Amino acid sequence: MNKDDAADDAPPHQVAAALVDARGVVVGWSRAAEHLVERPAAEVLGRSVLRLLADPSTAPAGRLPDDGTTTLRCGSGRDIPVRYRVDGLRHPALSLVLAVSADRAAESEWDAALSRALLGQESVGFALRDADLAVVRSNLAHGASAGPTLPVGSRLTDVMHPDDAAKAEAGLRGVLETGVPLVARKQRVRSTRPPYEEWSFSVSAVRTQDPRGRPTGVAVLFTDATAHWQAERRRELRHRASAVIGGTLDIRRTAQDIVDTLVPDFADVAWLDLADAVLTGDEPPKTFGGGDLHLRRTAVNSANGTWPPGLLQSGEPVPAFPDLPMIRELQEGRTILIDREALVQGLGDQAHLRLAAPEGGHSMIAAPLFARGLVLGLVAAWRTDESEPFDEEDTVLLTEIAAHSALGVDNARRYTREHRAAVTLQRRLLPQAFTSTRVLETTGVYRPASGGAEIGGDWFDAIELPSLRTALVVGDVTGHGLHATATMGRLRTAVQTLADLELPPDELLTHLDDLVSRLAGEVEPAQRDVVGATCLVAVHDPVAGSCTMAAAGHPPPLLALPDGEVTEVTMRPGPPLGVGGLPFETTTVDVPPDGVLALYTDGLLQRHGTDLGAATRELAGRLARLRSSGGDLTAIAHALMTGSGSHPPRDDAAVLLARASALGTGSVATWEFPADPRAVASAREAATGQLAEWGLEGNAFVTELIVSELVTNAVRYAGGPVGLRMIRDETLICEVTDPSNTQPRMRRARTSEEGGRGLFLVAQLSRRWGSRYGQTGKTIWVEQELSD
Repeated sequence: MNKDDAADDAPPHQVAAALVDARGVVVGWSRAAEHLVERPAAEVLGRSVLRLLADPSTAPAGRLPDDGTTTLRCGSGRDIPVRYRVDGLRHPALSLVLAVSADRAAESEWDAALSRALLGQESVGFALRDADLAVVRSNLAHGASAGPTLPVGSRLTDVMHPDDAAKAEAGLRGVLETGVPLVARKQRVRSTRPPYEEWSFSVSAVRTQDPRGRPTGVAVLFTDATAHWQAERRRELRHRASAVIGGTLDIRRTAQDIVDTLVPDFADVAWLDLADAVLTGDEPPKTFGGGDLHLRRTAVNSANGTWPPGLLQSGEPVPAFPDLPMIRELQEGRTILIDREALVQGLGDQAHLRLAAPEGGHSMIAAPLFARGLVLGLVAAWRTDESEPFDEEDTVLLTEIAAHSALGVDNARRYTREHRAAVTLQRRLLPQAFTSTRVLETTGVYRPASGGAEIGGDWFDAIELPSLRTALVVGDVTGHGLHATATMGRLRTAVQTLADLELPPDELLTHLDDLVSRLAGEVEPAQRDVVGATCLVAVHDPVAGSCTMAAAGHPPPLLALPDGEVTEVTMRPGPPLGVGGLPFETTTVDVPPDGVLALYTDGLLQRHGTDLGAATRELAGRLARLRSSGGDLTAIAHALMTGSGSHPPRDDAAVLLARASALGTGSVATWEFPADPRAVASAREAATGQLAEWGLEGNAFVTELIVSELVTNAVRYAGGPVGLRMIRDETLICEVTDPSNTQPRMRRARTSEEGGRGLFLVAQLSRRWGSRYGQTGKTIWVEQELSD
């Protein structure tokens, strides 16, 4: 075998060995020695070992020291530094010389130093694992300052939670199979034995190989990042709490947001109790000591998704507790940290313990919701089973979250109080929801916005007018809040006053427009643009079977006919109230018996879609379907309010439905007379004849006096033609129409005066009387009770 073959066949990285006799002659030569010195055994055996030295002068005494460093001359002529050691054998005439290259010796020393450094400290964890990921060497084999102990032969599942072990093993298997190192991977580790602890490690791993490059295992380095991880987790929790809690003005939603923030990242079980008064928007009572705490379980959450049945359930009142130091601490605004054993000793009652501690719970923090000197409630968090106990930093964290939560709950409470006051005021200002006469049935529904929106200024009204007529009104004040509600009340009062004057709808809106302009002048200049309203006024006349209406920037009504067809009334709405300068136009539509007129605000359209045109068609279709189902007006109105949108309505809404009925056959009689004094007798005769036909002879005497007086005044002061109309309903109505626009006035005549007593007598003999103006002339009407 030549030198090259010997070098190629020699195993790499082995220690060269030579057997030397007492004379220094080589009598044995290993394969590793052939490889190191590049000399075959035949060339070396029987020769002095000193002949292998590059410089024989380094052995002046004819022999080398027992160990040290020297330089050998290779067969190729190059020199190689080596590190050697001479070991004596049991044979007195033979010695064993072991040598490796100086580079290899230095490398081995560094490897040994590295191994001693890694295994001799605990700041950085080190574990050498074999191909089965069992521990071969570890600096944590006999205990660790942080993290689980890693005894030799242990596997991942022996020292950590199965879920954590599965994740860690997947990562190390990937390193073993691919050779791609794992660098600074975050690994959660939960212990499997009491006391249960939890750590976070930064793990790095590389694959180990034998001299021939075959994988033998993984070397794992890990550092304890628990403090950093906990700080990061607390920082994220603080950020999430500040971003989520207080985002709504609904008290119960705010309470649920609080416990949802805590579970599962901070606690396994959490609940929030609020004072009963807080839930209704009032301030909580100031209590101190035990007894009835006036608290109610408002929100709960559990990491496993199921609230334990043994605990107090959501919505249940908190039972009375004994006077305990922990209760007083909470009432004073301090957070408490307590374990299960201390809680058992403090309560001393298993019934209270079952309500206050979940199964397996071992550590609890409770923090009061303290705002403006008031304890609004408390939030409690538990850790159970294998979760590590709370510490002081956790206590500080929950105290901060509770302080932020208290502001959110208090804001929601104050909003609830103001919202309730506004809703109450709004409902008190609205008329009764249902009215019914022989000729018109009405029902109205008002619904405030949801999702935290403020109360608005929507309203409706049904005002009974003389001669069986009814004024139907819906309106929507600009803006939200109490100022909108107050403005709505003023406008509704004005509408009732103007309607009582029996003004046509367009004139009524003109006066109302002037009022809104005056109201805008009363506020600050910066707020004048938000003072305004829209309004629709319709006057139903059952005798004519029609409805005359006018609108100020308001959506037109819907008319549902008896045959099931629902159409939008075509009209030209004027500008919103407060704009001024433009007229309002009236529109008259026929409303047959059993026809339904639907007046509404734009908030109702928003409940049926964002596109107003599509929403109007959807509303009309729904009204048609509800009408065909045969429901009463109240049920139909509430059904229309439910809407079809997927989001909570952001605006309040009002709807007013009116269903017409027919007058009885022959209930109306009409005559016309010339401006001739002889027409007075004819009018009396016509009236008494009609009363006889109706069987109302008992009203004949009074009716003759009323007709005689009113027709006489018309003939004497207004001219002709003079119209007389009598309507029989639950009352007897007499109307006299003349072409004059002079307002009739009742006065008290003096004893010596011959006239001036006519209207006084009319007022005394009737239930009520009045007058209204038409396009030409006026009508004086008088109502009487029907005589038995």
